[in-house]
Amino acid sequence: MNRLLLLCWCVLLFTACNKVEDPAIINTDQNVIDNEIITKYLADNNLTAQKVKNVAGRPDTIDVYYIIEKPGTVSSLYSLSSRVTLAYTGRALSSATPFAQTGDIPPSFVLGDVFRGWQLGIPQVNKGGIIRLIFASRYGYGPYAQPVLGLSPNSILDFRIEVFDVTN
Repeated sequence: MNRLLLLCWCVLLFTACNKVEDPAIINTDQNVIDNEIITKYLADNNLTAQKVKNVAGRPDTIDVYYIIEKPGTVSSLYSLSSRVTLAYTGRALSSATPFAQTGDIPPSFVLGDVFRGWQLGIPQVNKGGIIRLIFASRYGYGPYAQPVLGLSPNSILDFRIEVFDVTN
């Protein structure tokens, strides 16, 4: 009985340690390309953006840039379980045409259920604020095309987001 339990424990231990081979995360060449495109875009358009600071314990650099258009008036505490109500317009950095935007009624999302670029960028602004987020493809759809939205693989995304409410 003890040997069977030990065998089950070992199998569980070794299968739980498998690395995820997600090309959106491991493709360092694309990360460099994205960062060069974003930096050039910001310079060509005279935009002063800040880069989200690396979160303690994360080995990667954060290629999420933000411009606070309006800081907001209500200090907000964000977590991945926060529900955010916002209006947004999203486009590929290479296009002037939006691929997504909200209508008259702003939707609510749990922050942990949205793009990684949003998870890292939205907390940079307070409730009532407006932020522009430009992020590398790995923080959006990665190497996966989104034909319904008209997005090619490795699309760098550019969002303008107004935060109406944050609840925890």
